[in-house]
Amino acid sequence: MVRVMVVDDHPIWREGVARDLAERDVEIVATAPDGAAAVRIARAVRPDVVLMDLQLPELSGAEATAAIREALPDTRVLVLSASTEHGHVLEAVRAGASGYLVKSADMEELVDAIDRTARGQAVFSPGLAGLVLGEYRRLESEGPDEPRLTPRETEVLRLVAKGLTARAIATRLTLSHRTVENHVQNSLRKLQLTNRVELTRYAIERGLDADE
Repeated sequence: MVRVMVVDDHPIWREGVARDLAERDVEIVATAPDGAAAVRIARAVRPDVVLMDLQLPELSGAEATAAIREALPDTRVLVLSASTEHGHVLEAVRAGASGYLVKSADMEELVDAIDRTARGQAVFSPGLAGLVLGEYRRLESEGPDEPRLTPRETEVLRLVAKGLTARAIATRLTLSHRTVENHVQNSLRKLQLTNRVELTRYAIERGLDADE
């Protein structure tokens, strides 16, 4: 039986999906209402598949996906989102999601997608698979590029470059101090830097300290 965690900030939707899946013999090991909780709970319960919404408080679904995939390489993430915007789909895949399903999918499709995701297959709603394949081909043709930071990581990095402390950044962006520190650590890891001094230098060299 596939062990699943459901992540969504709408309680009625979250609990409804969890209940419907459980009635179809899918083992629900946990639910989470936001991105930060999703990362924390996933580390504790180690699900086979995380069913992830994208529009979440604290950490976005893409940011939570990246953190979960880093901490739990054997856990796969299947995005279940109302959005079909190409940018959202590509951001999720870049963060490490194995697939992307729109919320209009029926329960049979969802159960099948979870099973296929657990077996290591890439699962996408009709029309989205071609988009992802095209993006991979484009990236291959361009060759290696700099690591991609998420929009929130870039926003935090911009404020780091301006000399703000983590607490000041947290206040400015209405985030917790811990969330800001997580963004800083993720940026350090992606950019292969060792401390905030190097991170600040990196940001300044790329003009991120300039006023927009």
